[in-house]
Amino acid sequence: MPSFDIVSEVEKTEVKNAVEQTNKEVGTRFDFKGSDARVEQAELVLTVFADNDFQLDQVQDVLNGKLAKRSVDIRSLDISDKTEKISGNKVKRSCTVKVGVETELAKKIVKLLKESKMKVQASIQGDTVRVTGKNRDDLQAAIAFVKKSITDFPLQYQNFRD
Repeated sequence: MPSFDIVSEVEKTEVKNAVEQTNKEVGTRFDFKGSDARVEQAELVLTVFADNDFQLDQVQDVLNGKLAKRSVDIRSLDISDKTEKISGNKVKRSCTVKVGVETELAKKIVKLLKESKMKVQASIQGDTVRVTGKNRDDLQAAIAFVKKSITDFPLQYQNFRD
């Protein structure tokens, strides 16, 4: 039976390159001269540092632009709402890069496909959703339906097998 997987993945090297480019640009910009503005990366957690909230937002905008240029979907970032004060008057904010389809979203996708009365079956397998059907046309219709229904989270459709 034909099948495909619904996943959410981010290219880690592209995230690393975007962080390096952001730090390089922030280091050369005149409005950040003499400030401690930077982005640090620990696996999939990015920490943005700056001297004040305005600069923090500016560095975040530069980071978002660099990620977008490197085709990393901004919707995969979980940007913290609160800013933490650190030594003196400096501030920091953490951003987590979300990888994998979360359980809630996976259940929503399975429920949507069942309610759509399509001739496909969806099952949750770890952080992916596997969709199987009798023919390729049903699976392509399922991909189009999920793309139209889920717009707030970046999804990729991989491992298409006949």
